[in-house]
Amino acid sequence: MSHVRHALRDVVPIAEEVEKSGKKVLHLNIGDPMVYDYRTPKHIWNAIFENKKVSEGYSNAIGTVGARKAVADYAKRTGVPNISMDDVVTFVGGSESIINFLSALLNPGENILTPCPGYSLYTGQINFLGADLNEYYLDEENNWQPDLEGLEKKINNKTRAIVVINPNNPTGGNYSKSTLKKIIDIAGSHELPVFSDETYDQLVFDDEKFYPLAFLSKDVPVICSGSISKNYLCPGLRGGWLYKRDQQGVLEDFFEAVKQLSRLRLSTVHPTQFAIEAALNGPQDHFKELVTKLQKRRDATFKRANEIKGLSLVKPKGAFYAYVRINLPIKSDKEFVLELLRQKGVLVVYGEGFGQKSGTHHFRTVFLPNEQTINFAFDKIEEFIKEKFL
Repeated sequence: MSHVRHALRDVVPIAEEVEKSGKKVLHLNIGDPMVYDYRTPKHIWNAIFENKKVSEGYSNAIGTVGARKAVADYAKRTGVPNISMDDVVTFVGGSESIINFLSALLNPGENILTPCPGYSLYTGQINFLGADLNEYYLDEENNWQPDLEGLEKKINNKTRAIVVINPNNPTGGNYSKSTLKKIIDIAGSHELPVFSDETYDQLVFDDEKFYPLAFLSKDVPVICSGSISKNYLCPGLRGGWLYKRDQQGVLEDFFEAVKQLSRLRLSTVHPTQFAIEAALNGPQDHFKELVTKLQKRRDATFKRANEIKGLSLVKPKGAFYAYVRINLPIKSDKEFVLELLRQKGVLVVYGEGFGQKSGTHHFRTVFLPNEQTINFAFDKIEEFIKEKFL
């Protein structure tokens, strides 16, 4: 447990101490839209209330028929062929799907390729399992696209899969079609499956296109993780899933292991199964307003971060995170972030918790709040930098 860390949660106890001292803290550390001016679509809540009686009891441990079929139909609508409900398991959020995937796959001493920077849950769970970290870099100079040559060099005889997070958390990068195809080719040449974390697949900006990795793969097995938390603005409902596209049938034993782990919990969260079904099958018209709102807030974040001496930001193309580079004489970005919190009451997450190239420093912030709040936060960050470094 001494090696289990989750950066965006680990800063919270320190923020609570700061708040106890009487200082107000602006929380920009976690991707929870519901803290701000977003609301869950009403039809999702209606589905829960309408099925209250049946959902008071246990559900099928791998997910209800309705929810699993909804995920399969969603995959088909995004262009992924030949997915049935038998290829789907639902989970308590996307996080549990990641934990179960890693737990079913990795033995101690084995490794899985994960992006750097990447979501810190992967690092924490890999360490917990006694497996080895094996990170490939994302290229900040190339809009945070994966360094494909470096990725392939990291593969060894203990590597069990390649993880892709697209759109990426924490960088906001949205991978090109050619990049994804090359990852599939690399995976295929080494007989590895690909795990594609597509939590933010509907949240892309500037008229860019998102490509489901399972849609692009012709024969390489793909396991896809998804969630209603971000796209459908209901992270507290904890609705996530895995589906597999396994043309050659090589994942049968693995997927059965995922189901076995799921059965240990006796049941999914039954009301949430109806939320998944309603979200994926119901109206999708909230996306236009949501993406427009987020893009404006992305633009405000991009502008302010690049105006401040000592900071720079590659424009995020998806999700709702900005991975801001700190170009200042600091020893660690963790120290920078904690001092910013204590002095100015602005809580962001240090780059060390997500990973970064040696010699670089970053922090992750969210651009979920309105432009006024974003500008206030960067005013405070600018004050801090001027007082301490300039």
